[in-house]
Amino acid sequence: MQKSVIIVAGGSGTRMQQSLPKQFIEILEKPIVVHTIEAFLAYDRSIFVVLVLPTHYFDTWKALADRFFPTVNIHVVAGGATRFQSVKSGLSVIDRGLVAIHDAVRPLISPQVIAESFLSAEEKGSGVVMVPLKDSIRRKAEGKTLAENRADFFAVQTPQTFQVAQIKKAFEQNELDTFTDDASVYESAGMPVSPVVGEYTNLKITTPEDLIIAEAMMNQRKK
Repeated sequence: MQKSVIIVAGGSGTRMQQSLPKQFIEILEKPIVVHTIEAFLAYDRSIFVVLVLPTHYFDTWKALADRFFPTVNIHVVAGGATRFQSVKSGLSVIDRGLVAIHDAVRPLISPQVIAESFLSAEEKGSGVVMVPLKDSIRRKAEGKTLAENRADFFAVQTPQTFQVAQIKKAFEQNELDTFTDDASVYESAGMPVSPVVGEYTNLKITTPEDLIIAEAMMNQRKK
């Protein structure tokens, strides 16, 4: 069965306090997005990679592709104004099999978790990576906060992996504000989300502090 991955790289550098979009910031002499793509190629060298980018960064990516992936065919498509639109653009070039949808700024995803997400999608239709909460949580309600049982909640990560026909059908819906990720789109179409246990190391790099943590973890993996 054909396997594909859509790498969504539409982020900006706002919270990084940099003008450079976070997916292009370097860790250990490689841009974050390069580390992320390498993680999926480590899982399966034949996986079809679709990179979703703002059009004004196509030239930036071409220079990186020539440098880091001279023999790999990475399909680049233009992103939209929202994640929903960007993922829908990526899905337009995939017509069969299974597809993982992954944040460009989660470079520490392991081949083992990727494999579990594809297996779940093949068997159940979906495989959405998530982890149990570590912290206590409270819910805002009428000007105060109320304690919640953290055992009832998960922190959702990526990849979020699906059978292509089903996720493309889900993305035929009109976009809603409640679509915070691909799983919420899938669920809104009446299809059940199947959880895959992830890893806390699958960090989403969003702030300057995340860069320090990610570099430390990458160095640890090299030992």
